[in-house]
Amino acid sequence: MTDMLVKLYALPEVTPLLTVLNQIGLEIRRPHASEKHVLAGWVHQHFTDSSWAAGCEVALENRPVSCYIAVQKNQVQVLNKNPYDLPDELLVGFACYDVASKGMFGPLGVHENYRKQGIGSALLLACLHAMKEEGYAYAVIGWVASEGFYARAAGATVIPDSEPGIFHGKLIA
Repeated sequence: MTDMLVKLYALPEVTPLLTVLNQIGLEIRRPHASEKHVLAGWVHQHFTDSSWAAGCEVALENRPVSCYIAVQKNQVQVLNKNPYDLPDELLVGFACYDVASKGMFGPLGVHENYRKQGIGSALLLACLHAMKEEGYAYAVIGWVASEGFYARAAGATVIPDSEPGIFHGKLIA
């Protein structure tokens, strides 16, 4: 799989995607440190690449946190007046950056029941805009499985001769 390059100074806006998702009860946000194990467990359960869960843990240790999650807000109204009794949020997707290497985006995953709704694009753009705000001019998307998705969503272009990139064989003991 190849790597792709994104010009962070020429990104599409993320706000229109976030507005559409909010209208259907979905929110894109950074996870809290206390959610690290829930996020890593969910990623390990739903995606075959075990390094993705470890990547999420690394992202939550970074400052600022270099991860965004997509959550489906529970629409049930909480009747208790305690301000800490908040509705549950169902985790439906995640995206990270600065995990494999500084300036690299990935991994990204959306639960199969929530795909084709713009969640992946919103997660991608949220991360890329955060990278831009942190001072990066470009981002590398490593080991791309879907070149078309990244080209459409963020204007990414293939980096010639970038296979296998920075990645090595799996470490075994």
